[in-house]
Amino acid sequence: MTARIDIVRPDDWHLHLRDGAMLRGVLPESARHFARALVMPNLVPPVTTLAMAADYRQRILDALPDGAAFAPMMTLYLTDTTDPADVAAAAASGLVTAAKLYPAGATTNSGSGVTDIRKVTRVLERMAEIGLPLCVHGEVTDPAVDIFDREAVFIETVLDPLRRRIPGLRVVMEHVTTAEGVAYARAGGPDLAATITTHHLVLNRNHILAGGIRPHYYCLPVAKREKHRLALRQAATSGEACFFLGTDSAPHVDTLKEHACGCAGCFTATNTMPILAHVFEDIGALGRLEGFTSRHGAAFYRVAPNSGRLRLVKHDAPHAVPDKILTEAGPVTVFDPGFAVHWHVEA
Repeated sequence: MTARIDIVRPDDWHLHLRDGAMLRGVLPESARHFARALVMPNLVPPVTTLAMAADYRQRILDALPDGAAFAPMMTLYLTDTTDPADVAAAAASGLVTAAKLYPAGATTNSGSGVTDIRKVTRVLERMAEIGLPLCVHGEVTDPAVDIFDREAVFIETVLDPLRRRIPGLRVVMEHVTTAEGVAYARAGGPDLAATITTHHLVLNRNHILAGGIRPHYYCLPVAKREKHRLALRQAATSGEACFFLGTDSAPHVDTLKEHACGCAGCFTATNTMPILAHVFEDIGALGRLEGFTSRHGAAFYRVAPNSGRLRLVKHDAPHAVPDKILTEAGPVTVFDPGFAVHWHVEA
């Protein structure tokens, strides 16, 4: 018998689309299955103002395939000099959904990010007043801190003190990767949530390093020990409203991934939904997939769930996806989960 599940059309609450040729190449992969996506602002130069966000949104809309029903939701990139009034005006416009905190140097195109959390105190206080969510790349950048410990140290030394100083600030811990992150999100109350990526539900650090370096599995935050992956799987499939999908799908051309200093990011937009159906079925929680992909994030961001539906069907034959997406910028490798996926999105 063929298994199937119908869910509300999902949202991606953390997506990298890049710009120009790359945007045109990868956007159809997200628009095919997702109704909305929170688009990250770490372009070069970064999206720091309402005008820049409006221009970027229009470039995304112009790049959509004919007939695609996809709504980009925009974010502002915080810097040491961000003006609280500018952020409030962007939020009041209705075009900007959140602001993004990148610790300077933490990840791709984060060099213009915040060097010291105290420098954006006034901005964050204003965001708390108006209810604008803060999306956080939660890692410290101190070179003395081991890369596998940077999320846990960030929670202890930056995020928790921040939330105590500014009660009411609505925070999304993006792409959590640790059991500590899961526990903190779970205990944080209604103003705290956490996104979980597709690839962190699949990978632990052995997948990147054991038997040879696999650059297409390298991401930031980097995948951790198996115990952390299992904690993420339990959180994602728990049905708890504080956890929802943010793929962090991050395209780089192969020449920049397979490189002496390779770029961080896994490109999962093409096959996220079949992989998630496999993971949720594997843990006996297929009935909770809709909450994780389509309802919890919408509730946190205070928007209605999408009106459309998505059908996933399980076939005897494995789900076939292209190895690469060919863009004008160059080929982008599609994430390989390392196991056969039999779930398909029905057209």
